Amino acid sequence: MSCVFIAENANENLKAYFINNGCTLIEIKKTDSVYEAVSCHTDIYMCKIGNSIVISQEQLEKIKDMLYHHHISYLAGTDPLGYKYPENIKYNGVQIGKYFIHNTKYTDAKILETAELYGLKIIHVKQGYSKCNIAVIDDNSAITSDKGLYRSLTEHGFDVLLIQQGHVKLKGFDYGFIGGASGKIENSIVFNGNLEEHPDFNKIQAFISSKGLQLVYFPQYPLEDIGSIITAGEDEQ
Repeated sequence: MSCVFIAENANENLKAYFINNGCTLIEIKKTDSVYEAVSCHTDIYMCKIGNSIVISQEQLEKIKDMLYHHHISYLAGTDPLGYKYPENIKYNGVQIGKYFIHNTKYTDAKILETAELYGLKIIHVKQGYSKCNIAVIDDNSAITSDKGLYRSLTEHGFDVLLIQQGHVKLKGFDYGFIGGASGKIENSIVFNGNLEEHPDFNKIQAFISSKGLQLVYFPQYPLEDIGSIITAGEDEQ
């Protein structure tokens, strides 16, 4: 059974999808440690490296009982979060295959330590919200709207689909990001909302299909950045 970490204010249609597919939901709780728009975003408080999950102390206090109840192992982060950028990006790195991508000037020390233990190669990028801006498709491919990330990833041999910026809802901001509106579980890439409204829908659909993966989205509501969908389990991002 897969465990899915998801924002507590995620749409009920999304939550029902995971529950109906036999997943255990761990809802990320709002804290006052970061600003309101991202206050219950999964990728603000945790980072998955291999089969390890590094969780910030601020969030750990709120979900520790759930982790214990469902026998989910974790590593506690070392660096406290700050309210605004760049102090709130310490857990927003992302693993793709044998690489770890983030603005490593701000990455939590426990995350870097864990990446090293897994033998990952580090790619330092300027974009601090790396996980938000990258939808991981498989170990060799990703989707992003960030041109800097696109250049860095393609230089390292990744197959990357560059899409238009915007067209993803994020309360309090002009737009959110595609990585924060999605996640991979088993053989499916799941998007939080109506992906058909994105102008690059056909490109995204074709790209995911070319990787032999299924596309899941929800026409009932707008595509929204909820801080990524992170799963606990082998071969999931």
